[in-house]
Amino acid sequence: MNIDWAALGSVFGVSLLATVSLVALFTLGILGLSKQEEAAASGGSAALARSGAYACFALCAAAVSYGIFLIVT
Repeated sequence: MNIDWAALGSVFGVSLLATVSLVALFTLGILGLSKQEEAAASGGSAALARSGAYACFALCAAAVSYGIFLIVT
C-alpha cells in the first residue's frame, strides 16, 4: 500500500483552512447580530450591523452549498 503523503497533507491543510474560515465567518455573523442590539440601544446604525451579519450568514450558506455540490458531483 502506497500513501501519497503530500496529497494527504494538502487535503488536511485545505480542510483545516476551510473549517476555520467558516467558523470565523459564522462567528462574525453572530457578533454582528449582537452589535445590532448595542447599536440600537445607543442610537447608532443597527442596519449596518444587521446587513453585515446577514452577509456573513449568506457566505456561510454559499460555502456549505458549494461543498455539498462538490461532494455530489
